[in-house]
Amino acid sequence: MSGRFGAAILAPEGLRLTGAERRFFADANPFGFILFARNLETPEQIRALTAALRDSVGREAPIFIDQEGGRVQRLRPPLATDWLPPLDDVALFGEQAPQAMRLRALITAAELRGYGIDGNCAPMLDVARPETHAFLRNRCYGDSAERVAEIGIAVAQGLMQGGVLPVIKHLPGHGLARLDSHRDLPRISAPRDELDKVDFEAFRPFHSLPLGMTAHLVFEGLCDRPATIDPGMIRLIREEIGFSGFLMTDDISMEALSGSVAERGAAALAAGCDCVLHCNGEMSEMVALMRAAGEMSDAAQARAEAALAARGPAPQVDIAALKAEREALLPGRR
Repeated sequence: MSGRFGAAILAPEGLRLTGAERRFFADANPFGFILFARNLETPEQIRALTAALRDSVGREAPIFIDQEGGRVQRLRPPLATDWLPPLDDVALFGEQAPQAMRLRALITAAELRGYGIDGNCAPMLDVARPETHAFLRNRCYGDSAERVAEIGIAVAQGLMQGGVLPVIKHLPGHGLARLDSHRDLPRISAPRDELDKVDFEAFRPFHSLPLGMTAHLVFEGLCDRPATIDPGMIRLIREEIGFSGFLMTDDISMEALSGSVAERGAAALAAGCDCVLHCNGEMSEMVALMRAAGEMSDAAQARAEAALAARGPAPQVDIAALKAEREALLPGRR
């Protein structure tokens, strides 16, 4: 097997790896894996699955999940803490929200590392607007770039303190979308100066974080293709927002994109993404995708290795004590 990573993050179909999956992952050597509710049943089963995924590629591959809290939370009680949607939690804690969200992220990291999961697709740095589609709005941290960045920094710090790699999303900003990109292609017509001052600005303080994820939406006047597959938008993410980390796509099978999964993946890599995220666990799609994607470029491999080097150990933490510390931050409790 080459030491070069395959240019993808892939997902298993079920609770346990099949023989076919083991053989395919060993051959494809994807950068990492991502898990969903369909993959999660009991603590013992999850730990066995994460161990089997890493064994299939013969290394400590990163294993990601979407554990934002609220609606987008793959691990649910009794496997993990049930959190309010982020926007609601931020409102609840008011001035203490940054510290409360840092503790929430640290608790989440401890729960994830207990299962062998070491990457979380958060913080989400999209800026909420009144017109933001409901699929996204209460997942946001605030309605200004400053508030979103303040909370996002706290979330990233909590995750990294807990030994979990954060993945900032959705570059270069999804907050103005009025459509759900899982089903449709949003088109953004806001003037460039608003995008610069609000949507793009929210991401600039995170330029040196190790991992980021693109958005499937069209910024009219800036590009005529979804940002994920548009070279000009990837350049904007790199040069104007300044993000220097490893850049993965949002799920390549989402319906905002057209063409086959393999065609979409090839277009994203050609545009400048470092790897393709594929989430549904469909073997035939993954096989076709890996044929199209192949191994990472030199630059992508270097960014991937830098991201892995930023992955810290899992500290011993007292989750109950952290929850009590967080509870004490509520207005009226101090």
